[in-house]
Amino acid sequence: MSLFVISDLHLSFASEKPMDIFGAQWVNHTEKIEYYWNRLISNEDTVLIPGDVSWGLKLDNAMPDLQWIHKQKGTKVFVKGNHDLWWISKNKLNKLFDDMIFIQNDFYKWNDYAICGTRGWVCPGAGEFSAHDEKIYLREVNRLRLSLESAKVMGMDKFIVALHYPPTNEKFVRSGFLELIEEYNVEKVVYGHLHGRDAFDNGIMGIRNGVDYRLTSCDYLKCIPLKIL
Repeated sequence: MSLFVISDLHLSFASEKPMDIFGAQWVNHTEKIEYYWNRLISNEDTVLIPGDVSWGLKLDNAMPDLQWIHKQKGTKVFVKGNHDLWWISKNKLNKLFDDMIFIQNDFYKWNDYAICGTRGWVCPGAGEFSAHDEKIYLREVNRLRLSLESAKVMGMDKFIVALHYPPTNEKFVRSGFLELIEEYNVEKVVYGHLHGRDAFDNGIMGIRNGVDYRLTSCDYLKCIPLKIL
């Protein structure tokens, strides 16, 4: 029983949005994901997917993509990405498939770990950080706290955090996300959102203050799900 991660699947079985316009690394990316998924993952494993699952604008458009994921092996756990416009209420999503769990303000128990998370947002000090960004950023920091606290009150003391956005800006400045991650002694943080060689360097990676940070964007992983436990 292992825990894998891969984010930013950017599926488009209904919308047929080609990903190869973003570079050679996206050519036939769906087939590559399925190939490696079948080789590495069993039905006893869990796959964490930190956002940007589907290009669908509404749930009907996203359903072929969700059904494709449902057919893959293992239990799948999701947090929302910025392109997941199809994402409706968590309660409705969690009734769709018995092997797919959607996290929002709560957590998923995997062995003795609590998998917590939220979408996240751009952090203060990044590029053109606006008053509008600050409002969303503060809301997302609070959602991460709600997720972590929901696990803590249930007696959990080992945490993995999944975010779609990186938990800090490209200068690795302290953020509300980092403060919470360290406050709750989170062991591992996985995130996506960053695409392309230049962007990869903007993501916090490796061990920082005792926390293991991993970038898990599909193109960064070359479509190969990453085993983290």
